[in-house]
Amino acid sequence: MPLTADRAKPAVPFAGGYRLIDFALSNLVNSGYRRIVVLTQYKSHSLDKHISETWRLSTLLQNYVASVPAQQRIGKSWFLGSANAIYQSLNLIHDDQPDIVVVVGADHVYRMDFDQMVEAHIASGAKATVAAVRQPLNMANQFGVIETDDADPGKIAAFVEKPATTPGLPDDPDAFLASMGNYVFDADALVEALRRDAERLDTKHDMGGDIVPYFVGRGEAGVYDFTKNEIPGSTERDRTYWRDVGTLDSFYDAHMDLISPLPVFNLYNSEWPIYTRQSISPPAKFVRGEGGTVGTALDSIVASGVVISGAVVEGSVLSHDVRVNTAARVLDSVLMDCVQVGAGAVIHRAILDKNVVVPAGATIGVDAKLDRMRGFEVTESGITVLSKGQIVPEPAEDERRLAAAWSAKVPAALEEAAADIPEVVERIQEVHAAAASRNPGGSSHDGGTSPSSAADGAAG
Repeated sequence: MPLTADRAKPAVPFAGGYRLIDFALSNLVNSGYRRIVVLTQYKSHSLDKHISETWRLSTLLQNYVASVPAQQRIGKSWFLGSANAIYQSLNLIHDDQPDIVVVVGADHVYRMDFDQMVEAHIASGAKATVAAVRQPLNMANQFGVIETDDADPGKIAAFVEKPATTPGLPDDPDAFLASMGNYVFDADALVEALRRDAERLDTKHDMGGDIVPYFVGRGEAGVYDFTKNEIPGSTERDRTYWRDVGTLDSFYDAHMDLISPLPVFNLYNSEWPIYTRQSISPPAKFVRGEGGTVGTALDSIVASGVVISGAVVEGSVLSHDVRVNTAARVLDSVLMDCVQVGAGAVIHRAILDKNVVVPAGATIGVDAKLDRMRGFEVTESGITVLSKGQIVPEPAEDERRLAAAWSAKVPAALEEAAADIPEVVERIQEVHAAAASRNPGGSSHDGGTSPSSAADGAAG
């Protein structure tokens, strides 16, 4: 996948200023769990760098977030699966000697108080507890499905990986319980299960595919319903939000969930903050461009260091140090750090990874056939995705005319707001059309330079 060609998935940037792993780590820290190890293997440099620079807890209180790479401590193999990764790192459990071990996936977007799950685990008497989130029944083939005991809804009767069909819940026939990839174990029971799994030949050494079924078969697995988890500052709209962003389409959709006036997932809950490394970039700036076009961002998230110079950004997420120049248009897109959008260029329903430079007058996400011809990935739902630093060719004349036509359109939100004042809409259209008709080769009108070398050199 383009976004993980050069980094581990937990290190993928998200929501303008975070990494995916920040959500899992913030949930653990906010829950009061502050002795955390992150098991890494492939393409881990940017992940390791982010953890070491960001997640520095107080050693005075014996708190830590430690990145632990594969070390071949047991045999000559690297990690063979998520269960084998923990098995090869059992020295960490032996050193700290915990009673309870919480195992968390590092690439989901959600808020969760793990202390509540641990309390439920202890009260149930189960040896293993799986966190579950309710999902529509037609999505059963995309998740590990939890089927509960009819006599004891808190006990797992079966754990089935991505079945074609599954029964609905007694209290909601159109939903099922999907595994969130978060687990709580009694430490001694987990160690025993991992050792038995390591001795088997008929296993993928996977937590969900092998370890959980082991406990289910012994009648020792419980389920924790995520809907029971209470988060300070949450609302009914976002309290049970959980997204697996393992595909490009789901990654894009999760970003779109953030930008509405009443977002499905609220980043601004200060009672349960999501922590990350703070950028040293200056504040974002919106300035006029050549020809009088106004730098505008509507229904968008804009990070520090962004300069929008006479361009229009709508329904998008812009990360640190992005530049959008005169008469350019960014619509329903996700732009990561240091992306530069040339004058008159158009970005529509696209994800651009770090350091992509879009030439003046170019289009991305406007013509799927053209995007594929240039080697860009286009998803089934029509999202165009560029990897880190991917080259965008200079546009031909036909592409420049297409970009100019898009740039001349009045932003939808402004057109709606000024619907009763047609002369305002006409004047806005005249200004944008005039700017778009010029040779789209200018630079930003505010004198801003390209992103700093420090930003360009940032890992991952």
